[in-house]
Amino acid sequence: MDDRERFRIGCFNTFNLVSQGKKYYRHEVYDAEEYDKKVSWIGRQLGDMKADLVGFQEIFHVEALEDAISRSGCMQGHRVYAAGTSGHHPEVALATRFNVQEFDRIEEFDESMKLKLDDDVTVPLDRFTHAVLRVRLEIKPEFPVTVFVAHLKSKRPKFLEDEDRRDPVIQAMARSRSLVLRATEAAALRKLLLDEMKGNDRGVIVIGDLNDTETAVTSAVVAGDPPPRHWEHDRKRRVWDTLLYNTKSIQARQSYRDVYYTHIYNGQYESLDHILVSEEFYRQNRGAPAYVEYVQVLNDHLIDETFTDEEVPRWKSDHAQVVATICVR
Repeated sequence: MDDRERFRIGCFNTFNLVSQGKKYYRHEVYDAEEYDKKVSWIGRQLGDMKADLVGFQEIFHVEALEDAISRSGCMQGHRVYAAGTSGHHPEVALATRFNVQEFDRIEEFDESMKLKLDDDVTVPLDRFTHAVLRVRLEIKPEFPVTVFVAHLKSKRPKFLEDEDRRDPVIQAMARSRSLVLRATEAAALRKLLLDEMKGNDRGVIVIGDLNDTETAVTSAVVAGDPPPRHWEHDRKRRVWDTLLYNTKSIQARQSYRDVYYTHIYNGQYESLDHILVSEEFYRQNRGAPAYVEYVQVLNDHLIDETFTDEEVPRWKSDHAQVVATICVR
């Protein structure tokens, strides 16, 4: 091992982290035994991740997250920053040992992000399903970084009241509604990222359950489109300044085998949980102050329920955890 400085960042969808005895989704509740199993399991996963910075999704109560962190054995010095504390809805949060300068919760879209389909039709959406958390911090002196923690709309069909959920046409429309919501959120998130990245050397990291694979259109909207090969270098540079790179793709380029999946549903193995980084963390950028060295996925607890009667208990997560090791030059 050389003496270069390294740090680790993680993504963790906790699958409804709720305090003991508190109701969620109207009637669900964890009793004392189940709550203890859940926070202990999360603590063990965090202990394996050994991350300096973790973005979380599906946090109902911050005190439950702090309880889980206290059981990690390696994150006692981390501070927690949450997008919400009402306990009524799942929110995103971040825990880190780094020096945080400021953070804010972003619920509404930028006014310019009203999505027009044509001159007469505008999609009437103006806010995220789950508020985005924006945290500005320093990895070390003179290395400013902004971390966005996000959780975009799920693929779960969005049915309207009194619709027949068994009707295949209704099912198609319900899935399309979810896609429109997620795509609109992706565009609004992209605007936030552009405002943060453009024309400066600040590093940007996105940690989130984007509810789509890395090659999906919505994920491409968040990351941005790379410039065509034939463009001149200066024109390419302006685009590179606004791109994000998926750590899954970075790891795939330096590995012989791809076993990267973070969620299994109905026999489909998908990567929904992502860590995206700006060019300040991209190895091919010779001027980058840091680069992604290695990416791990903790997915041994996931079960393909199409082959067995077993299922993932709710005190575990139905998502894998992603950890990226960053090497500072």
